[in-house]
Amino acid sequence: MLSYQHAYHAGNLADVHKHALLAWALAYLTAKDKPLSYIETHAGRGLYDLSGAEADKTGEAAAGIARAEGWLPAEHPYRRILAQVRAIHGAQSYPGSPLIAATSLRAGDVMHLCELHPAEFRALEANLTPWGAHIAQVDGLEAAMALTPPTPRRGMMLIDPSYEVKADYDRLPSIIAKVMKRWNVGIVALWYPILLDVPHVQMLAALTRDFPEALRSEVRFPPIREGHRMAGSGMFIVNPPYGMDEEAARLLAIFDTYRR
Repeated sequence: MLSYQHAYHAGNLADVHKHALLAWALAYLTAKDKPLSYIETHAGRGLYDLSGAEADKTGEAAAGIARAEGWLPAEHPYRRILAQVRAIHGAQSYPGSPLIAATSLRAGDVMHLCELHPAEFRALEANLTPWGAHIAQVDGLEAAMALTPPTPRRGMMLIDPSYEVKADYDRLPSIIAKVMKRWNVGIVALWYPILLDVPHVQMLAALTRDFPEALRSEVRFPPIREGHRMAGSGMFIVNPPYGMDEEAARLLAIFDTYRR
């Protein structure tokens, strides 16, 4: 199945949670004068127009980044990146995680981006090739194993499936276990939706059994509209950087304060 397109959901509250943690992690990693690898398995197109028909149809950005950006301090890496992207692409532009990574990385760092959807892949090539990214139209979970261990070995992988293939919930724990066996020093961050019928519970039980010291960050928010099933956002992070647990706690407190 290749029907999912993130343009309908870009800038929603799940993106705010995921991208704030990602921007913080990359800021931490790039503070050290050592090269790193960044790998993303389900990259999407990398850059979105929040004035477009897709965002207008769902209203998720209006209920997400449009109201939540001010929840974070002005010096937060996520807000700095938002300002940088808008200065280049316009006030209604929004960076997906590949562009958040691209604006964070330095000369000497390496970025691998995977996207299977043909139209999204073409847009990703147009948006991220100028940043020097290695871009491939492949199954991201297969690439997760093929690309590890990367060179440089220091680095981070973001796994961010759409979960339109329901078997991903069963497949992901074994994939991550294999990745970590190949790349035990890597930071592996898995995003997952918190849906009303909680399909993520068994997946997380398996991941927690395999990686009991991983960081689990979850935030909750009301479904955006009647019939919408998403009620929160989660990140499961193996080998989290020092201090990321504190950043996750700050985000949780922020979401708990403003969702009321």
